[in-house]
Amino acid sequence: MTVLLTLGLAAAAAAGEQETGQSLEVNGIDLHYRVIGEGEPLLLLHSGTQTGRMFDPFVEAFSANYRLIIPDLRGHGGSTNPEGIWTTRQFADDVFALLDHLEIDRIKAIGASAGAMTLLHMATQQPGRVEALIVIGAGTYLPVSCREVLAGTDGEAFPDAVWERYRSIHHYGDDQIRSLFDWVASLAESYDDMTFTPARLATVSARTLIVHGDRDYCFPASMAWDIYAAIPEAYLWVIPNGGHVPIDGPHAEAFSAAALDFLAGMWE
Repeated sequence: MTVLLTLGLAAAAAAGEQETGQSLEVNGIDLHYRVIGEGEPLLLLHSGTQTGRMFDPFVEAFSANYRLIIPDLRGHGGSTNPEGIWTTRQFADDVFALLDHLEIDRIKAIGASAGAMTLLHMATQQPGRVEALIVIGAGTYLPVSCREVLAGTDGEAFPDAVWERYRSIHHYGDDQIRSLFDWVASLAESYDDMTFTPARLATVSARTLIVHGDRDYCFPASMAWDIYAAIPEAYLWVIPNGGHVPIDGPHAEAFSAAALDFLAGMWE
């Protein structure tokens, strides 16, 4: 579980500070977000327990081509979650509200893990608003083996160095971080949020790139194939020796290049 929870923290901490961002009151929360660059909008949705800072290593390359919309999902980073509503379906509603506020009707998007599941909700709820999407580390449901790992999440067992890195990206103290750990553990008993049937996925009209590691601890690569088979205009990239969100470290350069080519419509 440590691999999931710490993914991207070192990169986020090491990256240079980008624009501070701003907050929007929506759906009973303060939603923190950053807008970087100009041009066609590109939405970036981080993985669970992370923040928009996980995309900092890609900001320079992506913002040369796009106006980046980078929110912290509710309860993460600078965003609040006073009612404790933790579902990717609610995350999707929050992001739609942000896009409405920014007067963005149609968007390209990249999402990782919980961010990817959020994008699948968005692309099935309002297909016409998503032109192209890249989903990283997504699945059609949470299998038993994944639930067992999630159930074992215990923030108090993490070393001090991990806690310090979390404190560097989340704005509201240790209680916020504990809430994130509790949410991850609660996913072991969640059956109606991160579930996507073939019929539902078939409603996605966006060009879709599924990026998946063949060593994903949670979602087997067969699930990536199922998503690929269900979405009408889909592409599948299985990364050898890749973990749950295989876009950092040695995979970062290849991911950045592939993502930009795909979003630009260069894949046939």
